[in-house]
Amino acid sequence: MRYRQLATASLALGVLLLIDVLRVWLPGIITIFGQAASTPAELMGAFALGWFVLALAAPAVVRRLGARPVTAAAAVVLAGARLALTAAPGGRPQLWLATAGLLAGLVWLVGVAAGTDRPVPGLALGLAVNASVHAVLDTYDLVWRGDWLAWLLSAVAVTLFLLGATRPAPPAGPTGARAWLLAGPALLLAGMVALAPALAQTGMSYLAGGDGVARSPLFGMAPVPVAVAVFLLAALAVPPARWARVLGPVALLAGAVLFALDRGDLLLAAVGLAAVGLGACLALTDDAGHDTTGAGTVDDTRSAARRGYAAAAGMLVFALGAVGYYSAYDIGYPNGAVPVVVAGLVAVVAFAAHRSTPRVAGPFPVLRTTASVAAVALLAPLLADELPVSSNRDGPPQRLTVVAYNIRMGFGLDGRFDLAGLGRAIERQRPDVVLLSEVDRAWLLNGGHDTLDLLSDRLGMPYVFGPAADPVWGDAVLSRWPVTDPRTLPLPAVGAPTGAQALAVTLDLGDGVRTAVVSTHLQPPPGQGPVVQARAVANFAIRYAAGRPLVVAGDLNTEPGDEAFGQFTAAGLVDALTSARPLATSPADDPRQQIDHVFVSPGLTASAPVAPRGTASDHLPVAVTLTLPPR
Repeated sequence: MRYRQLATASLALGVLLLIDVLRVWLPGIITIFGQAASTPAELMGAFALGWFVLALAAPAVVRRLGARPVTAAAAVVLAGARLALTAAPGGRPQLWLATAGLLAGLVWLVGVAAGTDRPVPGLALGLAVNASVHAVLDTYDLVWRGDWLAWLLSAVAVTLFLLGATRPAPPAGPTGARAWLLAGPALLLAGMVALAPALAQTGMSYLAGGDGVARSPLFGMAPVPVAVAVFLLAALAVPPARWARVLGPVALLAGAVLFALDRGDLLLAAVGLAAVGLGACLALTDDAGHDTTGAGTVDDTRSAARRGYAAAAGMLVFALGAVGYYSAYDIGYPNGAVPVVVAGLVAVVAFAAHRSTPRVAGPFPVLRTTASVAAVALLAPLLADELPVSSNRDGPPQRLTVVAYNIRMGFGLDGRFDLAGLGRAIERQRPDVVLLSEVDRAWLLNGGHDTLDLLSDRLGMPYVFGPAADPVWGDAVLSRWPVTDPRTLPLPAVGAPTGAQALAVTLDLGDGVRTAVVSTHLQPPPGQGPVVQARAVANFAIRYAAGRPLVVAGDLNTEPGDEAFGQFTAAGLVDALTSARPLATSPADDPRQQIDHVFVSPGLTASAPVAPRGTASDHLPVAVTLTLPPR
């Protein structure tokens, strides 16, 4: 029994480290290996899939050299790469370190599969602990923090993992292939939906907003302990018999369908259903009908190879699902079917699982209490105070400082998740209102962070979020002043693969003084300018402002003199950056293009426009001080 529990803990820690590596490696595909929307998505996809295809050779290596030495060697490389990534080297070294860690993690997983017939407790615990830690850290990974606490916790996790990985595994029976086949799909669905803290928090922000927008929630992480608890309880409990076995697969499919509908108000329901459904499906594949101590069972080579190939194939499904889902935002095709198909695969494999003997009621009873422990451990970050806004009791301000910034999902030019760099670039301007483009709030491809909430906390400014590509990717406005009447306008795609929108809010500056602000990110069709979208945004902004002072800003993907640029001036708006022209903002390390802009209504007087240098994104921010018209 002790060996079983040690193997479970070691597997859980290994899953935790592998997910940490994936949170660095996946964003590196588009921020280091290539550039989204410029490097062909097919090339980036081939790079990503190639390593998972290569891992299909791992079972043959394990069979020739033996599971224990291969697993131990791969565990050392995985642990070393994970620790090295805590240093956040950036650039190509970071990409190849993460790639080495990924490949080692895949080989380690295959080696563990060859000698382990009951992976479900370890897989479930690893996924649950990962979600819990990610929520406690407010989705800001230890890998990217780099402080002493990050090093300490990483070192502890790596040490415990290596101690477990080098111990002999308990004897294995001939079963377990089905459960190992679901390891990769479970990792994908957990990271995208079921156990994604950023997605749960985003869902809460839609409940706090309205009319299709999201606002800063007071208890953003509240759904996470519930999702973790129901997932663990479903995964570690004895599954129901007969027809009731269909409940878990149906719940998982329902959660995937709700997620695929791309509606912010359905995200919380998607998380809850997917969490309980995924756990129940894993439980259905947990082959525990044989002697659970392993006594008297001898694993043959064929069974070990079958489990190894199942684990490698399952991780290939993970890669195919991730690439298939996220490449749609560069190529342009409906991707909602991807999570549903993966959930369908999990459901079919789980429901078809057959046991010739009754399943023993759980050899790891201590893990059944983990759900309640996780819920208690997550209470602290749930009680965050609401972010303050500036008082308008002293009357409206005379000036507003506006910053517009395309933050590239939080990743700098070196491929690091650079929250501190973004925060410094904005804070130096002492802004009253910040307009953000390319805001990612839960994409697994980008590490599953809620970048908007993290920046909002760092700046001490509440946010309003407008979805563009989907409910977790779009544009935002952060303000020190109270915000009212948020509205969002989906923009015509005109052939561009990624969706676009315009988010309008009203700043209540006191004494009846109000200013309209519109944040947008235009997406030009291939080989053309965003003329149609620019016209739509200008008309929407003018109507929304209704004669009040107006600010329109963001990454407009058009330069002064272009037809799209002219749509804003033709609508009567003024280029607030004109006194500093030329003011190039992209690319950040060698700016040549003037594509980030601030337009204002004629009553606002612009001064001190700047585009401060930095590499926390692939764009430079633009900032300008606006003097309000006299009352």
